[in-house]
Parts: sequence; C-alpha cells; structure tokens
Amino acid sequence: MQLSDDISFMNIKQVFNASNSLSFLRLLLIIPAWYSFNYLDIITAKYIVAGLGIFAAITDILDGYLARKLNQVTEFGKIIDPLADKVLVVYVVLSLFMVGEIPTYYFYMIAGRDILILTGGLIVSKKLGKVLPSDYIGKATVLAVSFVLLMILLNVDTHSIAYLLLYYFSIGLIFISLVNYILKAVKALNKEQK
Repeated sequence: MQLSDDISFMNIKQVFNASNSLSFLRLLLIIPAWYSFNYLDIITAKYIVAGLGIFAAITDILDGYLARKLNQVTEFGKIIDPLADKVLVVYVVLSLFMVGEIPTYYFYMIAGRDILILTGGLIVSKKLGKVLPSDYIGKATVLAVSFVLLMILLNVDTHSIAYLLLYYFSIGLIFISLVNYILKAVKALNKEQK
C-alpha cells in the first residue's frame, strides 16, 4: 500500500485513526513550545517545555502500542510518527542552542542526522513507493537525545556522571542510528532491484 492510497478520500478514517491522531497531537506540541520560548522567561519556558516533552514521550509510547494492538499500522503513520518525534526535539535543540545551553557540535550532529535521514527517506520512498518504518535504534536515539534535553531543561548538573553518561551515549546512538538507516535503505533498494 502506497502513501497516496492511505490519503485517498475513502481511507480518511484510516489516516485519522487513534494512533495517527496521537502523532498529530504530538506534532502540535510545537505550538506551546514555541510560545513558551518566545513569550515567557527562560526558566518558566524550560519547565513548561520539559512537561511537554514528558507528555510527548507518553503519547509516543501509546501511539505505537495502539498501532500494533489495533492493527492500525499505515504508510501515513510511518511518516507522521517519526516526524512528530523529531519536530519537537529539533525545535528544543535549536532553542537551547540559541541560548547557549547545548554545544554547537551537538546541535549540528542532531540536525545533520535528521536532515540526512529525511533526505534519504524521501529518495528511498520515491524509489520503493513506500516508507521505511522507524526501528528501535532510531527510537532509542530520539529517546536518548530527549532525555539529555530534558535534563538540560530541568537544570540538572551537566557535569554529573548521570548526565555525561547519557550525553555521550546519545552521541554514540546518533552515529549508530545514521549508519543503521543507511544500511537498511541500501538493503531495501537492493532487494527491490532483484
């Protein structure tokens, strides 16, 4: 089933199923995050965005569970779920980078990984006519980066052992997930050509 089939008028209920609706909700969390960083003092904004991040993590777990439990896995869901994961994370990374709370190289690693995966994903989707689903390595990477951001938002000591372990673990996962995605894409394209 291709993405265009998912979005046809007859399948609109399938597109807006329970799991995809939670992904849409998660995507909309960018609005209160943007408002918080632009119109509230930084301390208040950080706590509000931390709360939004926790809520996003809960909905992410729930939408994955519902998609499998209710057999609601769709091509559209394979796009909206990782997109919803990334939008809030990238916005928070950018906002924290702008106020000097995360290192420049960390910002560029996260942004670079996401740009490469998005670009590669579009190319692969066009050639295969379907979307490569996110996997546990990709989810673990977003989760690790999200926890690092959450610790920064909650003003955890960035020199603590717990923070540093998670921080360097997230950097390792950024590289591993990128290589994993490239290998998965190449394998899918080779399989299609046979």
